[in-house]
Amino acid sequence: MSAVIVDQLYKAYGKVQALDGVSFSVNEGELYGIIGPDGAGKTTLFRILTTLMLADRGQAQVKGYDVARDYRKIRNIIGYMPGKFSLYQDLTVEENLQFFATVFNTTIEENYHLIADIYRQIEPFKHRMAGKLSGGMKQKLALSCALIHKPEVLFLDEPTTGVDPVSRKEFWGMLLNLKKQGITILVSTPYMDEATLCDRIALVQGGAFLEVDTPQGIVARYPSTLLAVRSGKMHRLLGDLHGYPYVNTSFSFGTAFHVTLAAEGSPEALKAYLVQRGHPDVEVQVIPPSVEDCFMLLSHGTQRHGDTEKDLSFALQ
Repeated sequence: MSAVIVDQLYKAYGKVQALDGVSFSVNEGELYGIIGPDGAGKTTLFRILTTLMLADRGQAQVKGYDVARDYRKIRNIIGYMPGKFSLYQDLTVEENLQFFATVFNTTIEENYHLIADIYRQIEPFKHRMAGKLSGGMKQKLALSCALIHKPEVLFLDEPTTGVDPVSRKEFWGMLLNLKKQGITILVSTPYMDEATLCDRIALVQGGAFLEVDTPQGIVARYPSTLLAVRSGKMHRLLGDLHGYPYVNTSFSFGTAFHVTLAAEGSPEALKAYLVQRGHPDVEVQVIPPSVEDCFMLLSHGTQRHGDTEKDLSFALQ
């Protein structure tokens, strides 16, 4: 059974098309990731699904309720954690939690089991003003407030943006525990490494879904052998890669360039070419693709080979 159903949603802000015919469904109890960069349409999608905004066209349902007509019913069964910290900064941790419990006609004690593991970490600071908390602590408080009324579906909009790596890891551990309690979770993030923790993911760019599948399914359909290329002259490497006639794609990934080759090319020939171009300590290594590699391939949409281009829009489908 589907907890969320979206059918051809469109939303524009003037000439900017924020959502461009988005359709998908989320299963009951699923941890579903919406993965994409800033400006891809993630926040607009979440605002529509949480009844804070109306779509220009299309339909969406949450637990069988229409987001445009049944907004009061939906608001009682969902939890929402927006990307920007939106709790009352001049109230204490405990006062914020009590306020949100009261809004939903419940108490902290009634649903404490849902937030116990999370709240224990911030309970020593329960008398501190929310505005004085660290980023990680604010995140935990916001999640506690979103859970205090025992929602059936939880929407988390970029919950780990700007949070340190340790707090990010802790937060995803909390989400996996919540999933075990049967809560359906939709989470958006610009961090590709977080995608592997979801049951299914949607790669989104420019208001459209590029691909939807399990993280493993998306990676398994990567259509080329992927190479990590390094050189002692990294500042020259990109230009020289573009000069090699059999390089299809090349993207910067940290200390290396991730490269795919046409059938006529080979790792050995590429290495020899770079050595000839004066690159010391050249490394050309076959590596497994990541979700980020798949996203880069899909979002750029073209493949270069000599003077020709090939559309890659459906390369992973």
